[in-house]
Amino acid sequence: MRLTPVIAMAAVLAGSGCAVDGAKPAPPAVPAAFEQSAAQGPWPDAGWYRGFASGELDALIALAEDNSLDVAAAVARVKQADARARQAGAALLPQVDLNGNVIQIAGGSHGATAHETDWGALLSASYEVDFWGKKRAAANASQALAGASRADLVAVRITISNSVAASYFQVLSLRQRIALARANLETAQGVLHFTEARYEAGSVGPAELAAQRAAVANSELIVPQLQQQEAEARGALALLVGRAPEGFTVTGESLDALSEPLLAAGLPSELLQRRPDLIAAESNLQAAHADLTAARAAMFPSLNLTATGGVQNPAVQAAVITLAGTGWSLSAGASLVQTIFDAGRRRAAVEEAAGKQEELIAAYHGSILAALLDVENALAAIHYLELQKQAQQRNTDQSERAFQGTQLRYREGAGEYLAVLEAQRALNGARDQLSQYKLERLKALLGLCRALGGGWQYPTYPQKQ
Repeated sequence: MRLTPVIAMAAVLAGSGCAVDGAKPAPPAVPAAFEQSAAQGPWPDAGWYRGFASGELDALIALAEDNSLDVAAAVARVKQADARARQAGAALLPQVDLNGNVIQIAGGSHGATAHETDWGALLSASYEVDFWGKKRAAANASQALAGASRADLVAVRITISNSVAASYFQVLSLRQRIALARANLETAQGVLHFTEARYEAGSVGPAELAAQRAAVANSELIVPQLQQQEAEARGALALLVGRAPEGFTVTGESLDALSEPLLAAGLPSELLQRRPDLIAAESNLQAAHADLTAARAAMFPSLNLTATGGVQNPAVQAAVITLAGTGWSLSAGASLVQTIFDAGRRRAAVEEAAGKQEELIAAYHGSILAALLDVENALAAIHYLELQKQAQQRNTDQSERAFQGTQLRYREGAGEYLAVLEAQRALNGARDQLSQYKLERLKALLGLCRALGGGWQYPTYPQKQ
């Protein structure tokens, strides 16, 4: 009878609901629009990389998704999370066991002996009534964590495909710079040829000849340096797609063959359903809230029901009554347990769960801010690179005209050698700068695709409820 007040108080708290569950965290606020604006176009879809119009890039990304060890590890983590969710969900149903036993009893006294064989074949069932929602909360937490694992898998795949594209663009950029370096070397050698001819004719001195020979040597140094960088970039790309660097080849030679996809950033609110890292953070927060509910429910009594039925001999074997012979047997029971003293362990568990929820609320809000910053940075990069486009091309065109003019005057004997040398250096720098500018534009588009979630949408991997 001592438990009656406890049960009555528990029923009142259960009716209030909030005594156990509590209020869920408020959703975060996001701005209405991005400060920067992207070019007109669709939000990136799952095949965003096809917008660059490179069959080789498509094949490399498919190869990376099949061979990546990071993806394989993420898939294994999803399997583990799903198994844990099934385990937690199984606790909501009764547990049924089949028990078979045989006991041989023998003894003797005063010259007499006796023996008895007791046996039984019984089914037993046990069930903890989830009156406070503790087991349901634990199942919800496991399901939310399984959803977070799925979102993490998507994030890994997006990261891998984005890294493959960036490495592929780096290889093509270096090959383009190597071709430019060789062209610059040929130009420098041509100037050296005329300089040597004029030196033989006595029109220039040894200083001009030495300067042009140094310019040729410097151009010769640049080529192997870029070739080394290209080999390293190609090896990094091979690693991303799960191949050994030996024998790994890339057929592309220039960034000029690639297209630039048109993209739109949409609204900031869409990020909450488009970025897998935000879905993972939200799922972790949901799991923390469910853990807090379970910890609160552990403060209240637990009710356990048991039942056993089957055939045994003797049919009834209890402390007071024994019914000899083989027959059916049935037993049922219930137990209500309320912890009176645990030195504050369960209350500390509630405080720990509450602190974890507060931590993940902050982490979730921080993830949203970081996602907004990623998009703004990518949009700003695209915007300001677009402003540079015409100036970059004019710089290269005018540098070529200046070099051709100074070279022509020098050949005709009317120009200064230093003007030729300076124009040559300016042209080399302008060409290289234009090549790197093209790489930065492609990387900015990659950054926007990644910042917008890589074409993933929440309904693709819905969380279990």
